[in-house]
Amino acid sequence: MPSITTDSAVTTQASNGSKDQVHYNNWPNDKGFDPEYEQRETVELQVTGHIPAYAAGVLYRTGPGASQVEADNGETLRLSHWFDGFSQTHRFQILAPEDSSASPRVLYNSRFSTDDLMEEARRTRSLDMVSFGQKRDPCKSVLGKVHSEFVPQPPTPSSKNIGVTLSINVPGLDETPDSTSRWSDSKQIRTLYAKTDYNAFKKPRSRDPGAHRPSHADKSTPGPLRPTISIPCPIRPPATGETTILATFDATPAYLHSLLITEEHVVLCVWNSHVNPLKLKESFINAIAPTDPSQPATWYVIDRKHGNGLIATYDSPAFFCFHTVNAWLEPSAEDPTKTDIVADVVRTDSSDFIKTLYYDTLISSFDAAKDFQKKRSDFYRTTFTRFRLPAVPSAPCAETRKAEVEWSACKSLSPELPTMHPKRVTQKHRYVYAVTFRGEATLTDGIMKLDCETQESMLWACHGQSPGEAIFVPNPEGTDEDDGVLLSVVLDGQRGKSYLLCLDARDLSELGRANVDGAVGFGFHGQHVPTLGGMPTGDY
Repeated sequence: MPSITTDSAVTTQASNGSKDQVHYNNWPNDKGFDPEYEQRETVELQVTGHIPAYAAGVLYRTGPGASQVEADNGETLRLSHWFDGFSQTHRFQILAPEDSSASPRVLYNSRFSTDDLMEEARRTRSLDMVSFGQKRDPCKSVLGKVHSEFVPQPPTPSSKNIGVTLSINVPGLDETPDSTSRWSDSKQIRTLYAKTDYNAFKKPRSRDPGAHRPSHADKSTPGPLRPTISIPCPIRPPATGETTILATFDATPAYLHSLLITEEHVVLCVWNSHVNPLKLKESFINAIAPTDPSQPATWYVIDRKHGNGLIATYDSPAFFCFHTVNAWLEPSAEDPTKTDIVADVVRTDSSDFIKTLYYDTLISSFDAAKDFQKKRSDFYRTTFTRFRLPAVPSAPCAETRKAEVEWSACKSLSPELPTMHPKRVTQKHRYVYAVTFRGEATLTDGIMKLDCETQESMLWACHGQSPGEAIFVPNPEGTDEDDGVLLSVVLDGQRGKSYLLCLDARDLSELGRANVDGAVGFGFHGQHVPTLGGMPTGDY
């Protein structure tokens, strides 16, 4: 397994060519935050090593691409926060060989998906349309009326910055109403929707590209602050496509990127990233209130199957979470006639973690990033944490109960962007994988595996190599939970180019890689759709 090595100082040429850049811990990652590489036509990648034939399929990735744009007056406009990066979508086609002993071929293409939005920024010389964390220029705020104004035409798909997750053949939005064919194989990808953490989504790949809002599918969910939660609902009549609202209830508004489901429940945890709507005009990140440790996180348990709505509420100590891992049901230890919900999440102490993701603190050549990393405290580190919600009632209960923390692990590795075997969703799992933020680099610096039974972990790490979210692809003939491979797009900081890495999920040893002739931007999420059929792995 690769180990961390100490290389001589690494320098790269500055973008203006005037002087060399020195990178934090000799770990360059600048190219991953402002990639110029776009490959619209499909090209074949050079493959070294071996990628198992069962990994054949299509891997889609999406997330931030460019972080700056040149205005029509020559001024460089720079985005403030990683979450606002101009989106780019990538496709890796892994083609199974005719000879089972040979390695698959890998084809690649990509597309920036915000051309019209970037053009608007060029013409208006402004990034005010960016919503999550853009820092406002006070001079331009005061003098804004004297700037030329660009009035965009009716919205187009590329005028919206939508690139957090990808969903394939979305129920209710798919042209083919037969829901049984949603998960077939990579040849049956009919629609690919890009989604984000506000009320819009778009189709980068379909017969009818366009930007949409959730209200196009459900007229009962208007308004930018009205959440829409899409959960496979067992009581939805498949013949009509009618949607049933599982529950409505009052709760504190908060920034929630993910939730949990069991076979019987939707579990919505309102963790401590509460939102003040009065500050939304500044930026969304400014509207997120500081985490108050004295205020509990609140867990809402909603019945999925029997129409009982909100059946239980639990409190737990304050925390913040981007990504949940999994949840399942098991008999209570104290009373086996009762049922507990067990929930695994990636937990951190405070929503201030979001504020560590400004470009200034992420780009390895920036002085602010070097200073921040040198002073960074354990306060910002994440852990895998297991919660237990004991004795879940079957009918609505007004009493607020206590959720228990069973264990936390891997703080030294600081995991994020978790993945696992897709068939273990809503079932008890043993293994979970994630990228690490150990502090060796200003962003990711490894890929880890946690054994949830023993609390033991493994680590893949190579100096100067910055991995993206790992996607678990199971071996369809395997019987063990960790029989499969991990696919991750990695930036080689020294070369300034990326590659698709394939690791053995059992021991994190490298099996093969496919080399891209350019830098792939540090994205968020993706999906792998296997050629052999079965459920894709990734975000749904």
